[in-house]
Amino acid sequence: MAKALTYDEKKDGWEKSRGFVMREVPMPVLDEKKNPDDALAVILKIKYAGVCGSDKGMWYRTAFRDMVHESLKREKKTLRITGHEFVGEIVEVGSMVPRLYHDPDEKNPVKIEKGALVSGDSHVTCGRCYQCRIGEAHVCLNEAILGISIDGIFAEHVKIPAKNLWAVDVRRVRPEIAAIYDPIGNAVHACTTVDFRGQRVAIFGAGPIGMFAILLARNFGAAKVIAIDVNPNNLAMAKELGAHETILIAKKKKQYEWQQDEEAVSRVMELTYGKGVDIAMEMAGPPSSLNNCIVSTRRGGHVIAFGIKDGDMTIPNFSRTVIVRGLTLHGIIGRRIFGTWQIAQRVLSNKSNGIQDAVWNVILKGGKGTILDFKKFTPESFEKSMNEHPKIVFKIND
Repeated sequence: MAKALTYDEKKDGWEKSRGFVMREVPMPVLDEKKNPDDALAVILKIKYAGVCGSDKGMWYRTAFRDMVHESLKREKKTLRITGHEFVGEIVEVGSMVPRLYHDPDEKNPVKIEKGALVSGDSHVTCGRCYQCRIGEAHVCLNEAILGISIDGIFAEHVKIPAKNLWAVDVRRVRPEIAAIYDPIGNAVHACTTVDFRGQRVAIFGAGPIGMFAILLARNFGAAKVIAIDVNPNNLAMAKELGAHETILIAKKKKQYEWQQDEEAVSRVMELTYGKGVDIAMEMAGPPSSLNNCIVSTRRGGHVIAFGIKDGDMTIPNFSRTVIVRGLTLHGIIGRRIFGTWQIAQRVLSNKSNGIQDAVWNVILKGGKGTILDFKKFTPESFEKSMNEHPKIVFKIND
């Protein structure tokens, strides 16, 4: 048996609970006679596991309800192992893995093989649909997401398809950061959708991925980066990470949750000489945040929508605010597999840009209070850490 953080639809219930429960689950095995797909899978001993905003959404029951419940129904079970950001050691490989994912002539010493340290993409794609076959696997028609629509990685040992793995070289990227390649990849995907060189950029939502986006926007040549958030501590960190300007949105009641914040928009306009930003990034999720982005963007500009929150969205005066003003809206999901990973690795491995050091020292605070002992998990201590720090990481195994 192995310890895992779980949600059980029957025992916990979505509406009447919050959080995850540490339970004993069966140790994963590779049994190719019973399950032929195991020939293409590996067993991982998880070393570190990052906690994502998606996990927070599930913890507080604000996101992914339908995806979780519909997938459990398909699998004819009630329990889901949560989590999807990881770095781990391969301890067992399926019979086809060496043939398909290991080149014996490759000179790179980091490979997908037993004993290797790996991270991996959380979106398990089918490889057969139209999108996968034309190189757009990040929008796979039949994708499953670790920890949401299939079992995830908040566990001591897990089984994962080998095709999802990305070899990690800890001489270039420290393991605690390799465990959060996945969300860093989100920011890379968002920041490579359009050309950032010389652009004025507003980032609405200075959570972890918003913070990664600040570092990347600066690295990719943005002329001005404006960070906007409701949390003054996050904005202080955003400034330390290189945001040129910060704007605090006061928490106040609104008649409708989609209403924009006039003061924040006015400040963006002031900072852009009345034009609006060239690129607005929605990294938080609330409907009001997307509308803040739209009205803060100049005519002909780009809105990059990444934040996720369940529910409907209202865009007032859509024809005038979006169409007549010639905006382009980009919906960003996941990472381009594995092009985004390659960019992320090169950016993090480049010591001269300071990005890896900033992630470790500023966002992860040098590990102080942000690296949690999985074996000492309690809902109370975990929730406290999650609310105190923008990003936390479990240490699961040595």
